[in-house]
Formats: sequence, C-alpha cells, structure tokens
Amino acid sequence: MPRRSPASFPGLVHSSSFAVLRQLADGRLRSGAALAAAAGLTRAGVAPALRDLAAHGLAFETVRGRGYRLARPFDSLDAAAIRAALAAPTLRPELVDECESTNALLAGRAAAGAPSGTALLCELQRAGRGRRGAGWYSGLGSSLTLSVLWRFERSAAGLSGLPLAIGVACARALESLGASDVALKWPNDIVRAGGKLGGILVEVSGSPHAAAVIGVGINVRLPAGAARAIGRPVADLGGAVPRNALAARVLDEVAGAAAAFERDGFGAFRTEWLRRHAWQGRRVRVLAPAQRTVDGVAAGVAEDGALIVETPDGPERFHAAEVSLRLAA
Repeated sequence: MPRRSPASFPGLVHSSSFAVLRQLADGRLRSGAALAAAAGLTRAGVAPALRDLAAHGLAFETVRGRGYRLARPFDSLDAAAIRAALAAPTLRPELVDECESTNALLAGRAAAGAPSGTALLCELQRAGRGRRGAGWYSGLGSSLTLSVLWRFERSAAGLSGLPLAIGVACARALESLGASDVALKWPNDIVRAGGKLGGILVEVSGSPHAAAVIGVGINVRLPAGAARAIGRPVADLGGAVPRNALAARVLDEVAGAAAAFERDGFGAFRTEWLRRHAWQGRRVRVLAPAQRTVDGVAAGVAEDGALIVETPDGPERFHAAEVSLRLAA
C-alpha cells in the first residue's frame, strides 16, 4: 500500500470476474464450461471476465481444447478462514470483493451504528487513501487492505498516539509470521530494508466518546515495476506470508492494541515503538505549517505520540496532523 502511486484504479467491469478468479486461484486447469457454470455465466461470458483479470496484472495460460489456468496461483482472501483463525471474540470481519476505500466504507457503517470490532477486508481497493490526502496503491492480490472500527470511552483528543500503537501491533503481527527487520517511521509507516512495507490511517469521529476507523495496508507481493511507478523505495513480503493468516494476525493484534490503548494510552507502547524507530538519532527535516522548516535530529516520541526533534535551539514537539517528515538531505 505504498504512497505516491496512481490515486485510483479501475474496478472489475464484471462482478463475476471474482467468481472466475476464485475458481482459478489454485493454479489448476479449468475448462471454459466449468468456469462458466461455477461463476453463473454463459460460456461467452468467460472471456470478458478473463480480460478483466488480465487488465489487473494476472497472467493466464490457455491450453487449447482444455481450458485456462493462472500462470501463478492466486492467494485469495477467504472470510471463513480468517474468522476461524481469529482469537479475538469481539471482531466481526467481512470481506468485500472491491470498494473505493475500506476506511470510507467502514466510516459510513460506523455512522449508521455498526458495533465496535466491525472489520472490513477488500480484495481490490480502487482508491485507497493515506495521511494528508495521499493516494495508495492496492493492486489485485498484491497487498492486504483492511479497516477496523473501534469505539472508545476516550475522547478524540485522547487518541493522538493511536496510530503509533497500531504500528506496534502490525509489527508484532508481521514478526510473529516470520517477517524480520520490521521498523516504524513516525507517525504511520511500516518499513523494512529501507522501503515502505505498509501504512496506517486512523480516522476519528464522535463526541464525547470517539469512534476510530483504523485502516491498515501491507504489501504482500508487489508486481514487477511497482517501485518505478510509485517513485519511492518500497518493500513487500515476497509472497511468503499467506494473506489469510496475515489478516487474522493483524486483526487480532489491532484489537488487542486498541483495548490496551483504551486502558493505558500510548505510554504502554512507547518503549516498544522506540525500539523499532527507523529514524531514531538521524537528521530529519520537518515541514511545519506556514511554510516553516525545522531541521534537527529525531530524538524519539513523547507520551502522547508527538515527535521530538532536537534542534540547535532545543527540543521541539510535533503532532502528526500538523507536519510532514523526511530525512534531511
């Protein structure tokens, strides 16, 4: 889910394309007739579905007189498998084939009264969003994109460090599944080997008690050429972690972190976040409001999640909504 890619992507023209994809996901050969029957299509409807999928980067092999198969198996999301793997009883995950944004869709459900623990996962997110209005890449099968609704007794002002706590939760999930060298960049990036592995977007509404829609995107296997199109260093998991296992672990860790944050705030996560701080002790440049630029050394984060930068004039604190952060030239 890296930033600075095209902000939106075309949806699949035919909803039956997902049914065809699920039939072919295991990489085995399927006849056109079998695909049509399973997807509720006429025989002539199979070709448009395959064209839809090919337009999203999936490669097919056609065996004359026998049918079609994917050049490489597709790691489909499976709502039943995810639910079965969950440990947190408060989570209510739902899978949608495609949407503009899981955060936007879940925010609408939150406004309509959806309970805490409602979660949405999406196979194809067409217009994912990042912090400060950035677009997010989320290709078909290349990433895990999900959002979780959590209702807090705290006010919105008491959730300032929540994105950092969710970063710790995601790092825990990834490490438990064998992903090494996972680090965190303030305020909402997950990084690995110098590239962006994923991101977090927390959107808060409600008063006096806050409802937070917690969005998470993690790159599982980016297509060839993605880094050039995105224009910044990116990382992925190389397809080594099954997406259903990753989804269940991330959901469990996010739920656990949200409950712990309700009790103890960001202070319960601060030491662990600092241990993973990718830019600790490095020279950074902060782009602040009113075109103000601050250069200094990243010195960690405060109890409320604010970034602390040591400058020649002493330490300064910055909050995520106010600034953009980059390494100094």
